[in-house]
This record gives sequence, C-alpha cells and structure tokens, in this order.
Amino acid sequence: MAQETFFKSLRNLETSYRNIRILSFVVVGACCVMTIGSLVFAYRVDSDADSRVYVVEQGKTLVAALRNDVRENRPIEARDHVKRFHELFFTLDPDAKAIEANIQEALPYGDESVARLYLDTKEKGYYNNLIQASASQEIQVDSVQCDMNQYPYKFRAYSRQQIIRLTKVTVRRLITEGYLRNVSRSEVNAHGFLIEHFGVIDNADIEERIRQ
Repeated sequence: MAQETFFKSLRNLETSYRNIRILSFVVVGACCVMTIGSLVFAYRVDSDADSRVYVVEQGKTLVAALRNDVRENRPIEARDHVKRFHELFFTLDPDAKAIEANIQEALPYGDESVARLYLDTKEKGYYNNLIQASASQEIQVDSVQCDMNQYPYKFRAYSRQQIIRLTKVTVRRLITEGYLRNVSRSEVNAHGFLIEHFGVIDNADIEERIRQ
C-alpha cells in the first residue's frame, strides 16, 4: 500500500513537472511572439515616419506626403520653384520698398549668380528708372523646361515681360536658363532647390503699344 502510494506520488510529480514545462514553453513562446510583434510594429511606425516628409502645395502650405510621392512630384516642384522665382524677381512696382521686398524674397531661391544679376541691374539704374517713370514690370511665365535626367538639373524658362509706363506698354521676350541643385527644405525655400549659374539668354522687345 505504501509502495503504491509512493509510485502514485511519483506519477503526480511527473505529471506536474510535465505541465510546468508545457506552461513554461507556452509562456516563453507568447513572450517571443509579443517581442517580435512589438519589433515589427516599431519598425513599421519608424518606416512610415521616415517615409513622410513635408512639401509645398500651391506655393503656400506645407503638407505631409509620402517620400515616393515626393520623388514623383520632384519635376513639378522644380518647375514651380523656377516659376515662383521669376515671379518674385521680375515683378516690379515703382516703389523702392516693394522692389526690395520682392528681391529679398527671391534671393534665397538662387546662388550668387542671382545676387550678382540683381546688383548689376541695380548699378545700371534700372530700378531707379522704373521708379522715376512710375512704371511697373509684370511677368508671365509661359513654360519651364527641366531636364531631370542629369544632375544638377538644367532648366530653361520662357516668359513675357510687360513694362507699363504712363503712355505706353512694352512687351519683351524673356528667356532664362540655369541649373537646379538639391538643398534642404526651409521656410524660405520650401521646394528644396537652389538655382545655380542663372542667366538671361534673350530679353528683346517684341511689341510696343500706346496705352488707351
């Protein structure tokens, strides 16, 4: 009887030990699954955050976008960068402060070639002549061609200038070219481009008419 009780106790111990081992394996397995799941979740969150950047929309608002979308939209941003620069740099009113404000906003879009063009134009008295004649200069950017296959990206912009004086309007053709280099985005340069080696190729008069 004592021997039977002893063997029964051994069987109970063996069963308990087996149950403990099974429970241990289950607990360890669950911990491994939770750990792997946490790592996968953290990786996905980090990847999603890394793939999300902010881009400019309609020249005003920064919005979140996927990095793949940004790469696809890069040519559009390049053309918009060039267009916006021309609008700022070549739109002039007969007011020294207004001219200075536009130019200062345009300068971060380009390198020293842009600053040099501004200084040369200023030294020739072009801005003072506009102010003295109460003349305005407007620009319409017709098209911007960018070669995104080679870096830095070469561009050429085709525009029309209107110089509006008291009695007449002069229309000029404006063709410019340069290169775009990638730089960090900022509040003053939301597209993340910098214009290099900027130059005016053609700025000939194409029409002159009397103001009605």
